[in-house]
Amino acid sequence: NFTEIPNVTYIEPFVGGGALLFHMLQTYPNITRAIINDNNEDLIRTYNTVRDRAKELITELKKIQREFLTLEEEERHEYFNKRRDEYNARQSSGVRHAALFIFLNKTSNANYRTNAGGRYNGAYNHLLNPVICDERTILADSKLLQRVTIICGDYEKTYSEACGNTFFFLDPPYRPTGRRHTSTEFDDREQIRLKKFCDLLS
Repeated sequence: NFTEIPNVTYIEPFVGGGALLFHMLQTYPNITRAIINDNNEDLIRTYNTVRDRAKELITELKKIQREFLTLEEEERHEYFNKRRDEYNARQSSGVRHAALFIFLNKTSNANYRTNAGGRYNGAYNHLLNPVICDERTILADSKLLQRVTIICGDYEKTYSEACGNTFFFLDPPYRPTGRRHTSTEFDDREQIRLKKFCDLLS
């Protein structure tokens, strides 16, 4: 029984949306240490912003939400494209960049994806009234993330964080099927490297 294992270290080397992370932290108080990692710098910057600057992020998201929801449908599409260009220019402050990351994910028609040049290329999704600023969730996530060490880089770095009763949750990128989702693909060679990593963990 997982609840009976003392002082669990939870490690997620490919954190993505973090659904299991948040479930585990809310469900199992015996997790005394948690480490998350991803090689997507924008995602990790957003996690750090949610953890360390939640109130500033909420203010920025509310501003974007007000601007977006007062527009007509055609204007919303144009607004999305402008915010995507701003995001890809990588010149915004940390809080603004994280807010743009969330906005694009809330209003795009696809999961987070980039082209070969590393530019976000999700297209606008014609939703009626998307919730761009979910204040309660951001504050709750920020509180949980206070217990989490957030790192950015190759997943193999997480091995050195293992100690005692360690639970690894691995949700790696899909093997590519012809469509590009990131600037670097998780090809067959990466699948073999991941298998060797799993052997090491075992």
